[in-house]
Amino acid sequence: MDLAVHFRTAVALAGRFPALSGVDLDVAAGEVLAVLGPNGAGKTSLLRACAGLVPVTSGEAVVLGCDLRKDRTLVRRRVGLLGHAPSLYDELTALENVRFAVRATGAGTDRVGPALDRLGLAGRLRRTPAARMSAGQRRRTALAVLVARGPELWLLDEPHAGLDADARAIVGSLVEEAASSGAAVVLTSHEPDLAVPLADRVAVMSGGRVAEERAGGRGAAATERVLVALSQDDVDVA
Repeated sequence: MDLAVHFRTAVALAGRFPALSGVDLDVAAGEVLAVLGPNGAGKTSLLRACAGLVPVTSGEAVVLGCDLRKDRTLVRRRVGLLGHAPSLYDELTALENVRFAVRATGAGTDRVGPALDRLGLAGRLRRTPAARMSAGQRRRTALAVLVARGPELWLLDEPHAGLDADARAIVGSLVEEAASSGAAVVLTSHEPDLAVPLADRVAVMSGGRVAEERAGGRGAAATERVLVALSQDDVDVA
């Protein structure tokens, strides 16, 4: 099994605070992992560590074969991170933002147009500066960056936030397609009813660690079983 993510007792500091306090986690290529947990559990810090944006100070942390303890910059062009706040330039249009982000990672621009179309950013929306976009349109533009880049590891922080029902359905399709292509997907959510159906596995974080793992919920019946089990175990997932 090819591992996209391999963490063992990984510790990451935010200043002097341990944002991750001994994470053990494996994510295989082609796998979708949903990470649940309350605010402050370490979900966002986990994604940022995987993206090489937060230094791992002890333990093992290997992403796409890159040892983050030795050089965390090597992995950055191979992963795609969708953060809470889309990283867009306000003065650039949707088209310009996606094209700029793709070029910055050294990828070709041939998928920029189709990516924008896929996210419903056609016509005048392509020419709209980010400063004049709604929150949902900005989120769609950030997702279009990932589609156009095609990273080997998708890191999605609350990907359904700020999106309407149609865009949420697109997110589900994009996650499935990315995994089918061999990419690994790690997504966090405060909405387990949206995240669990997409996941092969579910990890629950607490106090900067993975406190529990269980099978995901592909299909309505499986999703219901996972949600009921989490509820019965009194697991704090939101």
